[in-house]
Amino acid sequence: MYLLENPVLQRELLVNLRTWRAFLLLFAYNALLGTVVLLAWPQETRINLSTDPEKAKNLVNLFFLGQYMLVSLMSPSFAAGAITGEKERKTYESLLASPLKPAAIVLGKLMASLAHLAVLMLSSLPIVMLCLPLGGVSLYEVLTVYLGLMMSVVLFGMVSIACSSYFARTSSALVVSYLLILPMSLLGVLVWNLFGSNGELRLIAILTIFPILCFLIGGILFRLTTQRLLRPPDVGSEGKDVIDAEAENRQAVGLVINRDRFPDNLFAPAKRTKLLEDGANPVYDKEIRSEIFAQGTLMLRVVIQVSMLLALPLMCVALFIWPQYSPWYIAYVVLFNMLVGPVFSAGSMTSERERETLDLLLTTILSPTSILWGKLFSGLRVSSVLTMFLLWPLLLAIVMTLFESSPFYIRNWLVTLAYLAVYVLTCITTASIALCCSVLFRRTATAMMMSYTAILALFTLPLALAYFANNFFAGTNFARVAEGLSVVSPFAALFHLPISMPDASSSVAGSWPFFAAYLTCTSLLLGGLWLVMLLLFQYRWRLSD
Repeated sequence: MYLLENPVLQRELLVNLRTWRAFLLLFAYNALLGTVVLLAWPQETRINLSTDPEKAKNLVNLFFLGQYMLVSLMSPSFAAGAITGEKERKTYESLLASPLKPAAIVLGKLMASLAHLAVLMLSSLPIVMLCLPLGGVSLYEVLTVYLGLMMSVVLFGMVSIACSSYFARTSSALVVSYLLILPMSLLGVLVWNLFGSNGELRLIAILTIFPILCFLIGGILFRLTTQRLLRPPDVGSEGKDVIDAEAENRQAVGLVINRDRFPDNLFAPAKRTKLLEDGANPVYDKEIRSEIFAQGTLMLRVVIQVSMLLALPLMCVALFIWPQYSPWYIAYVVLFNMLVGPVFSAGSMTSERERETLDLLLTTILSPTSILWGKLFSGLRVSSVLTMFLLWPLLLAIVMTLFESSPFYIRNWLVTLAYLAVYVLTCITTASIALCCSVLFRRTATAMMMSYTAILALFTLPLALAYFANNFFAGTNFARVAEGLSVVSPFAALFHLPISMPDASSSVAGSWPFFAAYLTCTSLLLGGLWLVMLLLFQYRWRLSD
């Protein structure tokens, strides 16, 4: 009942692995990894590996770390909707009422969600085997690292399944899963690089310490999830589509959102008690007051608490102790907005389709600009204010350094303004991309995943390409082109800002033209997205729907 005759596992495997998307993803995954190995393959006719095995080691490390980050990014997309999908399809109670034990349900969902990822990783094993003749790595090291990758997949999948059991929407479970998994994956990369000079110690840690940690954390989450399914507090889904925020706050433990007080009313305005004013945008008013918070505030409370907890050590180091590392903290703020930005905008138009209210919206006297403006700014208001909670320590750092003999942030006031500009543009970009995906696609889940894919491709893919080119094609035209393409990434813009220190020898060199190019490219992108959405309103819906 748990494995061989588990109906949940059998049904999920049949549904997930027989789709054309599964084969397309398998091809794209291996094509990407194969292309990386092909491009990074040493070009010399003869290589003396006895004296210089670094090229082979760099290639294998890049392969493993790249696959590890891909796995950490893909795990929530497969597992975060395992249980929330049942809730959204109204089959959650039927599943709980079946003879299956909660442990069998969780195990079936977990294995079915991770089966596709396991196939992807195992299919890439022949590619890495091609690197073995180059030397610098043994077969036992490859097998050990793949064992670590498999354990990481199981742990990340269990985190996503646990989040899926606590939330009613896949979007909420997805963003909280990413918020928990990304720090864990970045810590894994840091530990891997920290023990890079001692490969034997690194392998011992993968075979001993890492399995214990994965088993301990995964076991606790598995236990909590099965107990929640055994005594579910969220049954009766047909009667709880809209949650009473006041009742939820009375029962909440920890952070409580009060709509009538500052700063909560910045992103959670109070319920309307009077008629809408003349000239107000009804779409914006409906979205910001009802739609975004219709499923409760649990996700918001978890996001605020976890993000602030993770920000504390980075804030102390990068803003106060060594302010020359302030771009790292702003990069954390940008990363946080990448996670929360699409959540509040990717379902703006798809939810109208799913509720079959799009035709009613299009028959109103509202112009496409008014509809899109209301949808965009309602999601942008929530995501920007949530991100702003992480940005206020920068203001605190400015005030605290005013009494120094040479205040860092006053001396770098133009760089500080550039940080704020990157924050504003990032918030607008993530919300606009998510809204555009919501206009393009018909289902919220599809729009959400395409939003994350587009944002990751825009913000991080140019950086990965530049890193790859600088390591394997340094000084070539390809490296220069790759460096130029990174102008679209806010992370690259942050680290290209010139920082002035009291000691001229420790100043960080930068390029203001690079930052100006980032501002130009982002502005053009936003204008293009807005034009595409308006054209779709006019020619796809106004004429065909």
